[in-house]
Amino acid sequence: MEDQIGAPGSGISRRDFVKASGLGGTLALAGCTAPGEVPTEESVDSSATPAQSDSDLPTTSPPEIVNVDEQGGEVTLSSVPAKHEAHPGESMGGPVELPQVWAFKADDGEPSVPGPILRTTEGEDMEVTFDNTDGMRPHTVHFHAVRKKWEDDGVPTTTGIRIDPGEKHTYTIPANVPGTHLYHCHYQTHRHIDMGMYGIFRVDPKGYEPADKEYFMTLKEWDSRLNRQMAGMDASYDARNRRPDTFTINGKAAPRTLHPEDGSPIIVEQGDTVRIHMCNNGYMDHPMHIHNHRFQVTHKDGGKIPEAARHDQDITSIPPAGRHTIEFEADADPGIYLAHCHKVSHAMNGNSYPGGMVTGVVYKEAMDTDIFKQLMEYAGYEG
Repeated sequence: MEDQIGAPGSGISRRDFVKASGLGGTLALAGCTAPGEVPTEESVDSSATPAQSDSDLPTTSPPEIVNVDEQGGEVTLSSVPAKHEAHPGESMGGPVELPQVWAFKADDGEPSVPGPILRTTEGEDMEVTFDNTDGMRPHTVHFHAVRKKWEDDGVPTTTGIRIDPGEKHTYTIPANVPGTHLYHCHYQTHRHIDMGMYGIFRVDPKGYEPADKEYFMTLKEWDSRLNRQMAGMDASYDARNRRPDTFTINGKAAPRTLHPEDGSPIIVEQGDTVRIHMCNNGYMDHPMHIHNHRFQVTHKDGGKIPEAARHDQDITSIPPAGRHTIEFEADADPGIYLAHCHKVSHAMNGNSYPGGMVTGVVYKEAMDTDIFKQLMEYAGYEG
């Protein structure tokens, strides 16, 4: 399959992007404890990762979409310490970097924040193995929405199952609730999600009809003191006094969100039907607004909204762990339009505005313009 450009989902081909943008050049690739007595979570998870130089840590990649059905219903996840560059450039308040995250990876893929998008079909079962053989901390994996056996819920305090370093464990996850859901580590949840252990779990309903363009977006705010503390730096994090200072879409902060390979631009053509699955893996509400387009929220938290209950709108507020699927027609004057959190402090990198939780709807017809080329320069795209 030809490499795609844009947010995870359908996108456009790299070849078409080059033709439309006129940028030319060679495009670089974007880049278990048994039931019984369970030790208190805090007692085994309060220290920094053993010292490693920055050069020893891999750098995260954009999340990949894993079609679990095509792998016989099986996928293996693991977690590795990594560096995360939310916006590596110096434009618009950059660089914005998290010196250490704990990134999920699938099978032999690259570590990513958010983790890989696990996609399956209603009626199938997923066998999800978490391999902690080379890990340094206990972990679990918890899947939202679907109905599963007690022991597969991924919560060590209620199941007695914790995956310690040197161990692996397999969960059976039935795809019995269609929709867009979340997964995350449920060991020391307040810390492990904030270190990057979260992702999207998508169950396509039987007979699913994709839109012309379909994208996945994960929203997240971060208190980088935790990431710096876990990297062994001089920082002190208090979960009860959390002060987010970094705001991302699919792990990136604007203007990096507009980078066609590393970011999440919503690339469309005039007349497209566009479907976006927005998921909030943070701990704060995020009211997401799209300029110059009216959309309908078709699904919330895996539930389909009856057509009679839908209405046209241009903003939808997504709560923690919430999932909203929106649809609209790309019928605006072809151009470049912001899509962003309307808590304006979340649309900043430090004291620099705009930044943070901002991306854009980019019409293919507008790519061969000077302003688009300027945005690509801000985003660090070299073509």
